[in-house]
Amino acid sequence: MLEVRDLHAYYGKSHILQGVDLSVGAREIVSILGRNGVGRSTTLKTIMGNPAPHGSVVFKGSEIAGKAPHQIARLGIGYVPEERAIFPGLTVEQNLVLGLKPGQPEGVWSVEDTFRLFPQLRERAHAPGGALSGGEQQMLTICRTLMGNPDLIMIDEPTEGLSPQMVERIGELLQEVASRGISILLVEQKLAVAMRISHRVYVMGHGRMVFSGTPAELTANRAVREEWLEV
Repeated sequence: MLEVRDLHAYYGKSHILQGVDLSVGAREIVSILGRNGVGRSTTLKTIMGNPAPHGSVVFKGSEIAGKAPHQIARLGIGYVPEERAIFPGLTVEQNLVLGLKPGQPEGVWSVEDTFRLFPQLRERAHAPGGALSGGEQQMLTICRTLMGNPDLIMIDEPTEGLSPQMVERIGELLQEVASRGISILLVEQKLAVAMRISHRVYVMGHGRMVFSGTPAELTANRAVREEWLEV
């Protein structure tokens, strides 16, 4: 589904990504783990084309490095930023409808799907997005992205600042998404969540991947966890 090879990215003169390699297969949940500031969020942004990538990003067999973010989105990659970026003055339902692509035929996801998975969003369907709790806004952002029927969705820190109950609900949603054939590339700070729902994990340090394997393999690799994850 997605193959990234020797990916470099810069902010001004700062060399942030220094040869990132990763892959995401069909129906996979793949998580990027690591401490803050190592380049995890920049990896997602660079795949989406901002900052401009140096290296190879192949999606469904075609090179997309160098394309504009809106072109990449139309090819089937959805992106959920850490800051959520809902439209606070629009209702929940209006926010969801904005996720539809122009001329998009009926697809896998619908407003009714969203309301079935998250009854609290149905209850708030006509409330402004800005009136939702942080967890509800996160659900709304993910579901709005799904409305565009992506083949791959990249999600940055979806459980940040949420209650334990809401963290559990977000994890269930991501597993539901993968079960419907949508691949997920996840940046997640909460190790327990990522290890529970992911098929594979990467550990990032100093702008490159320092580990790739299954959650079980990472659990068994004490040296990697101590050097790159544990405080």
